[in-house]
Amino acid sequence: MNAVEWVVVTVTIVANLAIAVADLVAAEFVLANSAEVEVPRSWLPWLGLLKMLGSAGLLLGLLGVPVVGVAAAVGLVCFYVGAVVAHLRARVLGNIAFPGGYLALAVASLFVALSW
Repeated sequence: MNAVEWVVVTVTIVANLAIAVADLVAAEFVLANSAEVEVPRSWLPWLGLLKMLGSAGLLLGLLGVPVVGVAAAVGLVCFYVGAVVAHLRARVLGNIAFPGGYLALAVASLFVALSW
């Protein structure tokens, strides 16, 4: 794995851990966004847990368990496709760049993971 691939996956891990923590502590911006896209507050801990698991799986992929890394990347891609769809369904386009950015990181990590 070259340095660029390592950086892409590491940034994806860190970004997902950061937003997972925000979900788990019910940060104000998370509460506002979830209300805007009609995601129940009770889902936030589960969504945060999924993001943490995706990060852990990517880390395992970096550490030499490629099948787990690929599975984690696929899971994160699916997760963020769902997030983008939720924004589109609710017609909340003002901040769609955030789930779109996470989706881009997940897709990039998937491409890297497929090369492991």
